[in-house]
Amino acid sequence: MRHLLAAAGSMGAAVAACMLLAAPASATGQFSRSQFDVVFPGQKPATTYYAQNTATQKNGLISGKSIVSWQIIDDQAVDLSKRFTSFKVTTTLEERLSKTSEDHVVTTKTCDLTRLVNDNYTWFLDEPVNNCAAPSALYDGEVWWSADSTVVYDIEGDGKAAITQNLQGSPLVHG
Repeated sequence: MRHLLAAAGSMGAAVAACMLLAAPASATGQFSRSQFDVVFPGQKPATTYYAQNTATQKNGLISGKSIVSWQIIDDQAVDLSKRFTSFKVTTTLEERLSKTSEDHVVTTKTCDLTRLVNDNYTWFLDEPVNNCAAPSALYDGEVWWSADSTVVYDIEGDGKAAITQNLQGSPLVHG
């Protein structure tokens, strides 16, 4: 019975996660999703990290935001140990002169999520604490806008340097 309840709880968490990541970002913005797995040394369970990048135009402003969530791959494991010495996401709001030209960074923000990811082995809530929003800029409908993000993390005790994950940018906003 206990295994059945644990499986049902895991299934419910997975369904809730899919619903969170499938929800539209806003009426005027679109989002992209990326994911990557991190394998830790020792007995710590591997974890999948998700990032949703959104560019949203509203009230004459354009904003870029990244939402980071994660879940351990083995639902039966609970890991309360320190997994990272550093886990930071950098969100950039970018513009380009045409649909195919090079991006230019307009605003950027780096958010330190180290404590949050170390204190919570799984996180699928959309709250300010796991959002990283670049400062808004005045919207110019003549250029193309997007939000991009990068996660840089350093695994505790692996003896290696920090790892950089370049994540998929949001769809372009124009017009």
